[in-house]
Amino acid sequence: MAEAERRLRAAPLERPTWILAHTQDAGYGRRGRAWRAPRGNFTASLILPLNCPPQEAALRSFTAALALRDALASYVAPDALTLKWPNDVLLHGQKIAGILLQSHGVAAGQQGHLVIGIGVNLRHSPDVAGLEEGALAPIDLFSVAGQCPDPETFLDHLTPRMAHWEAQISQQGFAPVRAAWLTHAAKRGEVILARLPNRDIRGVFDDVDETGNLILTTPSGPCAIAAADIYF
Repeated sequence: MAEAERRLRAAPLERPTWILAHTQDAGYGRRGRAWRAPRGNFTASLILPLNCPPQEAALRSFTAALALRDALASYVAPDALTLKWPNDVLLHGQKIAGILLQSHGVAAGQQGHLVIGIGVNLRHSPDVAGLEEGALAPIDLFSVAGQCPDPETFLDHLTPRMAHWEAQISQQGFAPVRAAWLTHAAKRGEVILARLPNRDIRGVFDDVDETGNLILTTPSGPCAIAAADIYF
């Protein structure tokens, strides 16, 4: 994503632009966590020009997740792929892909850009020794399918699917995206843990609302969560 930021500083981009990295040794994920990608894995950023409020831009984590699932379904059984709120794709219940959003000047009534960072374990999985306690174990496509595309080929599969879901949300709003995402949601109807900076909330994963919030049913009633780390 650093290269995307550099390009945005150099000149505004008027059309969606992909940046593909062959390796990444100084990347970061949610909450600034260190993240590395060896050669053979997919690491890319999509710079997306947008003119909408920030809360609408944030819903692109759902479109990106659906596009990733569609692309990965070309290589494995579609039923093996599920989506973890807010920004992960799972294969057989293990993390195969993650998404990170960064906005640059996104606001209602003015042109801005959203950078959608995407990492997919195509050929390699991260070392489990470096995982946080309770985090899902990683998995890679090669270990399951016995083969995997190179990053350039995977980008060719992903690009039209990203364009499809962007058209859906731009033309029809979040409703069809939300419905599709919930169809593939991991652990819906089950008890999960949402970890916030100052507390943990445990409840049944009931829904995602029209603004993208996670809805948990807790003993004290429904709870809407805008951002949290989720543990199964």
